[in-house]
Amino acid sequence: MNRSVNLETFSLLWLDANVHTTADNINSQTVLRRAINFLRIFDRTDQCDRYIRNTKNEKIVLIISGQLGREFVPRLHDLPQLNSVYVYCWDTDGNKQWAKNYPKV
Repeated sequence: MNRSVNLETFSLLWLDANVHTTADNINSQTVLRRAINFLRIFDRTDQCDRYIRNTKNEKIVLIISGQLGREFVPRLHDLPQLNSVYVYCWDTDGNKQWAKNYPKV
């Protein structure tokens, strides 16, 4: 299947510096690909930022690590194409602190 053509009503993006390095992340990618046609994986913030800013006619759901989310989400939160953000991290309490300022998280 051609992963560059989006047949969904939204794009699912995952940004995590370790997205390709841990067994848990690789397994999660497999599960997500079974559930959705269009999943884009990024391990660099500049590439993900550029993709989101250049996407105009789709809604984006972003999965992001807590570490990257603290810096990345404030820069893009107000973009209309960014529909929602899910923080994928074990530090729930630490991430709740910064995330409470952003309703899309």
